[in-house]
Amino acid sequence: MAETLLSVQNLSTVFELRGRTMFSKPARLAAVNDVSFDLRKGETLGIVGESGCGKSTLGRSILRLIEPTAGRVVWQGRNLTDLSDGDMRRARRDLSIIFQDPIASLDPRMTVAEIIAEPLRVAEPSLDRKARRERVLKAMDEVGLAPEMASRYPHEFSGGQAQRIGIARAIITEPMLIVCDEPVSALDVSIQAQIVNLLKSLRERLGLTLIFISHDLSVVRLVSDRILVLYLGRVVEIGSRAAVFDAPAHPYSQALLSAAPIPDPVVARQRQRTVLKGDPPSPIDPPSGCAFRTRCPIAEPVCAEEVPPLVAVSEDHRAACLFAGEEARARVARASRAAAPPGAGIAAAPAIGS
Repeated sequence: MAETLLSVQNLSTVFELRGRTMFSKPARLAAVNDVSFDLRKGETLGIVGESGCGKSTLGRSILRLIEPTAGRVVWQGRNLTDLSDGDMRRARRDLSIIFQDPIASLDPRMTVAEIIAEPLRVAEPSLDRKARRERVLKAMDEVGLAPEMASRYPHEFSGGQAQRIGIARAIITEPMLIVCDEPVSALDVSIQAQIVNLLKSLRERLGLTLIFISHDLSVVRLVSDRILVLYLGRVVEIGSRAAVFDAPAHPYSQALLSAAPIPDPVVARQRQRTVLKGDPPSPIDPPSGCAFRTRCPIAEPVCAEEVPPLVAVSEDHRAACLFAGEEARARVARASRAAAPPGAGIAAAPAIGS
């Protein structure tokens, strides 16, 4: 088994929100709540969930772009949360990020060469101008950008080309881990496929380890080795790609997957849909016990009593549900059949997941 590069241990990120008046007490918003997982060398971990579930905050907290409130982020045996600003700056040579909006993440006043070279000025300040130029051209070649593009500005590029610039900037320091924060969600479908294939190719050629954040389940399935499902800042399921997609153990994961589009219309009409009622509760005032219980089709009174721990469903597959696994699937199927009106099998997918 590959070595563990990253170990996230009980990580929480809480934001203090000002009250509406000067006499109101500040509210606490737990964007990331007691998250733990390990990431192996060369692996891609996909992180999925509805908008607002804490995916991006988790990725940025791992890199300390947002300071976590509690917990540990252990990178190759070093606790990143204990490092000084200077030590963290040096550690970031091995850690990088690709942002969601390719245009907004690029400085419009800088040329492509300057944008890509910027991390080198921090990570390797001793490099001379010629050496930086060579590294920039190498990174551009890795992502499929022509050398003559180096002197151009971001507004001269399409979204897909701009994201290639962002990827080149992310790999310029030769990192070991890259957090991909919804890197294709702002792109056209045809361009999404190109960028996903590029990331897969770079992972193989450069030996990268990836955290791939997305709400698009089809993309996550294509690129990930393991899947982590977040709901209201908590991990509700984590396991191998096959385990989570073929046999989801948590009702929330089952609902996300049942909402994902299927290209075969015959199969799509025949499958049973799990329709979630209502919106996710506010992370400022989450429900007691299982946070998903207010929308769960199989919730029982016991679900309100305590937060369910992650329990083993099978080898390398865990879920935070009192009825995880086969029992949850059977209960959800019965609840869906009971709640579904005639003809529900051909109803449009609910607006969750992708």
